[in-house]
Amino acid sequence: MIFDSHTHLNAEQFSQDVPETIQRAEKLGVTEMAVVGFDTPTIQKSLDLSTEYSQIYSIIGWHPTEAGNYSAEIERDLEQQLVQKKVVALGEIGLDYYWMEDPKETQEKIFRRQLSIAREHHLPVSIHNREAMEDTYRILKSEKIQNIGGIMHSFNGDVEWMKRFLDLGMYLSLSGVVTFKKAVEVHEVAKTVPLERLLVETDAPYLSPVPYRGKRNEPGFTRYVVEEIAKIRSASFEEIALCTTANAHQLFRIEK
Repeated sequence: MIFDSHTHLNAEQFSQDVPETIQRAEKLGVTEMAVVGFDTPTIQKSLDLSTEYSQIYSIIGWHPTEAGNYSAEIERDLEQQLVQKKVVALGEIGLDYYWMEDPKETQEKIFRRQLSIAREHHLPVSIHNREAMEDTYRILKSEKIQNIGGIMHSFNGDVEWMKRFLDLGMYLSLSGVVTFKKAVEVHEVAKTVPLERLLVETDAPYLSPVPYRGKRNEPGFTRYVVEEIAKIRSASFEEIALCTTANAHQLFRIEK
């Protein structure tokens, strides 16, 4: 019933209890999820999980904090992996000016390169954007992102930025941040974003929602994101769950 559009079940934090985590998710109504790989080990783990579990899909790409390690060999492997059956998007890619592991110019070069690969493979993209809103928007606009589509993963901008990314044809995915009392801008986005462009996620094991803030996040907790959005919008839980799942199916071209 609920689709977690961005989770890291391939992270070390889940190495001991993947089957149990998936079972807990199902009990909470989270029946599908996209596991995001962002470097060589996590990409392979995402692909392995999507092969093993019917409810898991793969999103794979090269994270901006790893941009300096990108190489021709990595790109060759990525292109081969992208054609696998359950890969539904390229990501997470983008810019990260918080950690700044590599210069802005390097991050932008690898970002643009992967956008080009996504176009070649007719895949949407999942965008990581941390303290780089202006440059992320500039690049996506110049690369005509509307031709392939994608997700602003764990969107935390204000309503004006929401409108600008919506104008580019992007979907916005909201995470556990929407349950935080002080996340006023995200609350306003949750209230005003068109339902047909809304997705939900956990970004597990990070960004745990209330009432689990401070603990390991997991895919099942997408339920609390859905509940909070429903509350903010004065909508039913079922409406938000069904709509965001349908949106994920449409963007990822999953036939159900």
